[in-house]
Amino acid sequence: MPSPSPTKTSTPTNSEPKLSDVAKHLVVPSGIKTTGYPAVEAQCRKMGVEHDPWQKGLGRAILAKREGGLYAAGIGGVLISICRQVGKTFTIGTIIFALCILFPRIKVLWTAHHSATSDETFETLSALAKRRRIAPYIRQVRGGNGKQRIVFTNGSRIMFGAREHGFGRGIPGVSIVVFDECQILKAKALSDMIPAANTVKNPLIIYMGTPPKPDDPAEVFKARRKKALDVKKRRAAGEVVDFDTLWVEVGANQGDDVEDRKVLAKANPSFPHRTPWEAILRLRENLTDPADWSREGLGIWDEELDGDGPLSKSWPMLAVDAPPIDGARAFGVAFSADGMKVSLGGCIVEGERAHVELIDARQGPVDAALQPLADWFAQKVDGMPRWKRASAIVLSGRAGALVLERLLIERKVPRRRIVVASSPQYFEACGMLLEQSTAAAREAKLDGQLSLTHLAGEGQAQLDESAKKSIQEKRTRDGAWGWASPAGDETPVEAVSLALYGARTGKKPRDAREGGGVIL
Repeated sequence: MPSPSPTKTSTPTNSEPKLSDVAKHLVVPSGIKTTGYPAVEAQCRKMGVEHDPWQKGLGRAILAKREGGLYAAGIGGVLISICRQVGKTFTIGTIIFALCILFPRIKVLWTAHHSATSDETFETLSALAKRRRIAPYIRQVRGGNGKQRIVFTNGSRIMFGAREHGFGRGIPGVSIVVFDECQILKAKALSDMIPAANTVKNPLIIYMGTPPKPDDPAEVFKARRKKALDVKKRRAAGEVVDFDTLWVEVGANQGDDVEDRKVLAKANPSFPHRTPWEAILRLRENLTDPADWSREGLGIWDEELDGDGPLSKSWPMLAVDAPPIDGARAFGVAFSADGMKVSLGGCIVEGERAHVELIDARQGPVDAALQPLADWFAQKVDGMPRWKRASAIVLSGRAGALVLERLLIERKVPRRRIVVASSPQYFEACGMLLEQSTAAAREAKLDGQLSLTHLAGEGQAQLDESAKKSIQEKRTRDGAWGWASPAGDETPVEAVSLALYGARTGKKPRDAREGGGVIL
């Protein structure tokens, strides 16, 4: 009797990418001679499961073996960095189901950091176990906290639990360990569980998760990634490097347009034929912080932000030679935390369009810049003090904001015109610039009217460099972020962010005169 064909929903298309196409970083173990995946693939077909081409490549790499039959990644383990909503539980789960069926009486530990994640994984794989073509292989699906397991008719079993409750300690003879949520995996938790697999001849350890947040205890994940990328670099230089680990990293590149479906397809190989657009939208709705969306929705590691920042690709598309003729003006002044940098930015809003410019940027002790800054705002242009043309003067940075506020008040600037930005206001200003830059870049691609522009020219070089290099730095536990530039100067992009915020939220002053066409 012929084996039943896979279900229609599992049939891949010829256009679907291979693992080498979707992986941003793929570092394979050395000494590979064969792989155990063909037997697993055949068993999956009996179960009514057909993997996509990239999943097949992942399976071949995970189950790759050296001469003698031991797993090539049996020492360092298999590490997978990938975004959410990609189907990694299904992919790894079906491979493990097949291994449990092929090899009687093996033990599998599937752990997550949080109980909620462990429970969700158990529910997903329990549903898989109840499928018509898989159920005959299953003896029991057992629930209950701390006792969740799937038992196969041949004695193999998968046990589920949360590391936060100490799951996995003291269980001998474990053949496979899955560390889900490995972005939250401390070295101690790892040392507690690895002995469970050291008593078998050919263990398989799989780590998988999303790029970690700055405050995640991810020393294991980060260290393994650093080592893998170093091996990749050395191999690219022609060096022969012995490596006992598999590193697979799938994700978008920093600066990609997150609204572009091609970018989503690069970050998520299951989109759109497995993961629908609606699922992506639901995920993004829940990940309100852009940095969290970059990590969990697009698979981007924070370390990549040490290079070009999220404005790097959109910013050049927004440069213009001519600013708006008139509109509501605002200024922003940003002081660096160390008191050694200060920048002054301006913004004009005309209708729906906002235009920003860097007016000045200085390095050195900011104390020396405070009096000249205050005098500049009080200076008359066409018979009117410059501050009177502004709906708001927004200041940020403890190194100078309060002192400058006092100096402005001494020069008769009304308090209502001065905004010493609170932390929430500062965070909103940073997010406003990023959001509106991204939207305007989409408009530029469609040859539409740009809703945000900045001045082109050599005089804006400091702003252009700041926009290119500034990254999103998490400032609070709830995910609020501000601009940072570890190797440069974030104050120019902060200054225009503050100016944009002031122009968008402030009221146009009654005593301002129209015309002029320049922010100064």
